[in-house]
Order: sequence, then structure tokens, then C-alpha cells
Amino acid sequence: MKKKKNSILGSTGSIGKSTLEIIKKDKSFDVYILCANKNFKKICKQIKIFRPKIVIITNGLTYIKVKDKFKKQKIIFYNNFNYLRKVENKIDYTICAIPGIAGLEPTIKFISISKVLLLANKESIICGWKLINKESKKYGAKLVPIDSEHFSIHQLINKYKFSEIDKIFITASGGPFLNLPKKDFSKITPRLALNHPKWKMGKKISIDSATLVNKVLEVSEALKIFPFDLNFYKIIIHPQSLVHAIIQLKNGTKLFLYHDTDMKIPISNALESNYELLKKKKNKTYKIKNLNFIEVNKKKFPIVDLIPKINSEKSSLIVFNAANEIFVDQFLNNNIDFTDITRYLKLLVNSKKYIILSKMNSSNLDKIKKIDFLSRKFALSILNFKSKNDY
Repeated sequence: MKKKKNSILGSTGSIGKSTLEIIKKDKSFDVYILCANKNFKKICKQIKIFRPKIVIITNGLTYIKVKDKFKKQKIIFYNNFNYLRKVENKIDYTICAIPGIAGLEPTIKFISISKVLLLANKESIICGWKLINKESKKYGAKLVPIDSEHFSIHQLINKYKFSEIDKIFITASGGPFLNLPKKDFSKITPRLALNHPKWKMGKKISIDSATLVNKVLEVSEALKIFPFDLNFYKIIIHPQSLVHAIIQLKNGTKLFLYHDTDMKIPISNALESNYELLKKKKNKTYKIKNLNFIEVNKKKFPIVDLIPKINSEKSSLIVFNAANEIFVDQFLNNNIDFTDITRYLKLLVNSKKYIILSKMNSSNLDKIKKIDFLSRKFALSILNFKSKNDY
């Protein structure tokens, strides 16, 4: 039996590790390419276990160290995506899980050599969807979302016509501060914000979950992937994190997909893997727990009010995403308070410069990179001002 070739972009992150757990137990898959940044120990361990043909390491120092460590093995090493050779036969699955805007370029590069791309990088989608979609049609690559929310929407809407759907609800756990009084938000530290009650995630996405920026971006992502208008979507809080999306039909019925807080479920389904996730749980008795759905408290999470504005212009999401990455990084380094993330984002979105940047042409990768660079520069300049009057 011929094994299915896989590439994993972001192999040392949470999505990458979950994918490799599936592949390790499903012998019908073979790891062809691993891509990582700077986690030396993890990438070395993955190379030993999975024996990939190609390894791409974007961090210069880590690239040199890893290449030297495995110099006696027949592995091709690259430290960027510019010299990636075309494979003789297309890669069956590429998992795109490099976080942030950094994931866009490799996603574009791999479209031409992949049959199916599993998209787990919302920043790439919201910033470069037109480009991704255009390239995928050009090369005949299938795009499958594997974020739990978009995976659920994808599964739920397949059986219905566009005209039958009335509303789509994207659920949010509420993060670690759902029940924390607003007056105590000023005391939030990076350590507290990184402690998500349901999911094990990377630092950036954990902070986005705590501010609800993650859900704002997920609505924007859904607008790109699925053929619905903004008024179809609504964010609701679901603390149990067991239902990830709900569709409401015009006949009055509501449908949802229920699964545990384990990313291996949408990943293994998207891979059409034989990996039996429930084997280890076969002796447990399953009971559907109480499911609660509540409105978003906009006083605590005012970021949701920005959704219309950040989806109003062709490049507005690139600007918003770049600024958010800057502000999250500043918070993680204890340079700004937790509440400053939302405060600065609102300040940015309501500025004249935001409108100018949002209207810039983003038709190719170089133009997207330019807008991203200018937006980061603008976000950093905002940190030097103390009031809205400055903009």
C-alpha cells in the first residue's frame, strides 16, 4: 500500500504536534516535509522519529545546529521557502499551522505542490485569502479548514442550500476571564492570560482567546471561506467548548457539531485518517454534559464591536492583524497592560491612518508584506501616545 505523503508547516506547535501524533499511529501516512522555526530539541526529536525527506528551519541559528547534527543522514535542509524543490509527485496533505502572518508565504509556496491543504492559520486566511484561493484554483489544490469552528461550519452547511440557512453562530469559551469582574481586568498578567481553561494552545492564540480577538478573527475568516454575509454571523459564549458552531435554518431548526476539546478530532477527520481517537477512551461512559450558550458581555469584551469596521476595506484585516500581533507581543513582554491590547486596537481602527492603510492594494504577496510592515510600524508608534486626541 502506497503511503500518503504529508508536509507539516509549524511541526513543533500544538497543531503540528497533534498531527504527528495521528500520523505516528496511522501507518498509511508518511512525513515528507517538516517545517519549524527555532525549537531545537523538538525538531530534532521529530526528525529522529519521522525521518522526513526535507526539513525547513527558518531560524538561522537553529537551522545551522540541526543541519550539523544530522549531516550524516540523507535529509535535504533549507532555511527558507525560496529553494523548495518541486516534488516528483504532489504531496497528499499539507498542514498549514505556522502562526501569524508568517504562515502566509509558506502556505502560498506549498499550494503548487500539494493536493490538499489543511488550513489552521487564520491570519493567513484573513490577510491573503484571495491569493490563496486564486493559487489553489490554478493548481487544483483542495482547501480544508481545520480550526474547530470552521471545520464544524464546513461539516454542517454541506447538506443544505445557501437559501436554507438563516444564521451561523460561532462559539467562544470566554477564555480565562469569563467570570472575572471587569474591575479586576487591570490586574491580569501574561501568566494568567496564558492559562486557558479548555484548550492547550500557543502563546499568541491564548492571548487572543482571552481578549476575544480570536473570535473576531474567526468571524473574519468565516467570511472569506464561506459564501455568507456578515449579518449571518454571531459570536456566542459557550463555556464548555464542546459545540464549536451552530447553524440556524430558516425552518426554525438549529444544528450543531459536538466534539471534545481535542484538535486531533478535526485534524484526523480532515485527513480521512484511520486513527481511532476513541480507542484509549473505550472503557469510559459518555454523557452529554449541560450545554450553556450566553450573550457576549461587550463591556468586558468590547473588541467584538470592531468586526464591521475591520471587514470594511480590502486590506483592513491585514492592518488589524499586524497591530494585534504587535500589541500581544508587547503585553507578553510586560510593556503594556492586558486592557491596553483592546484599547490600542480601538484607537488604531478609529484613526485616519488606518483608513489609508486599509485601502492599499493587497493583490500579491509583496503588497501584503508591505501593508503588514507599515501597519506594524504604525502600531508601534501608537504606543508612544497617551490619548485618542493624538490621532
